[in-house]
Amino acid sequence: MSVLQVDHLTKDYGSGRGVFDVTFNVEKGEVFGFLGPNGAGKTTTIRHIMGFSRPQEGVTYVEGMNSWLEPAKIQRNLGYLPGEIALPEALTGTQFIKMMADLRGLKDMTRTNALIDRFELEPAGGLKRMSLGMKRKLAIVTAFMHDPQVLVLDEPTSGLDPLMQDMFIEFIKEEKARGKTILLSSHIFSEVDATCDRISIIKEGHLMSTFVANELRHSTSKTFKLEFNSKEEFERFRAEAEATKRLKILSVKRHRNQAKVQVEDADVNDFIAVISGYSLKFFSEIKFTLEDYFMKFYDRGGAAYAVN
Repeated sequence: MSVLQVDHLTKDYGSGRGVFDVTFNVEKGEVFGFLGPNGAGKTTTIRHIMGFSRPQEGVTYVEGMNSWLEPAKIQRNLGYLPGEIALPEALTGTQFIKMMADLRGLKDMTRTNALIDRFELEPAGGLKRMSLGMKRKLAIVTAFMHDPQVLVLDEPTSGLDPLMQDMFIEFIKEEKARGKTILLSSHIFSEVDATCDRISIIKEGHLMSTFVANELRHSTSKTFKLEFNSKEEFERFRAEAEATKRLKILSVKRHRNQAKVQVEDADVNDFIAVISGYSLKFFSEIKFTLEDYFMKFYDRGGAAYAVN
């Protein structure tokens, strides 16, 4: 059985807002990326996983337990990092950490203190005056302090500086190596790409794609950008490319004599042989990234073959 399971989840807030028939699962020891911009439905889904909201349709489970029916039991072995940090302003950070430790029955503070040091948290100050970055660090410490086996992280690096973001990514990799099961919701491509085994892309409350991250990283096709030394060479290449099935022109810029083409791995040698017969100003491979794949679903430009 999957550690986290979202089964046909629907919550319609009207005017196209909410989540609609969302289904995915997270396996034990897996880091699962939930990728989409703000407002796409990530937090709504997570609120249902945590048992904070009741589904209109569908169900969510954590370790086989129904999120809505057994939230308290689920949260004993779960670490939750919310996207928006709301803390009791009357307390200091130190008092908040102690309160969370008492609620969890946590006596040994060795791990907590190590996390405080690692993330350079200064907990003594009052929460009311604490910066957003320091509040985010405090939330990270309290999410991980009891060493939970399941982690639900909603925009975990929001408010952190770049160095601390990198530190958090390394920390997630270490937790993954320890066998933790992690759902990581984010709109930051670099942190999803660096940590996740599988990824789902969500748009306007609908899942658009779920895929294995390594399969995207090791795509069976390559994209190249070429610029020809003359208009004649450019037009001759266009005619030859369109006559063959092995070259797919993705875009052209006539005024610059440029073309972007896609070639399957098996045909790369043939492609090199073809372009060796042309006079080129430059020729380079364009690496396909997670952001490129994501923009296939979010690019409203539309045309796959764009002529500029």
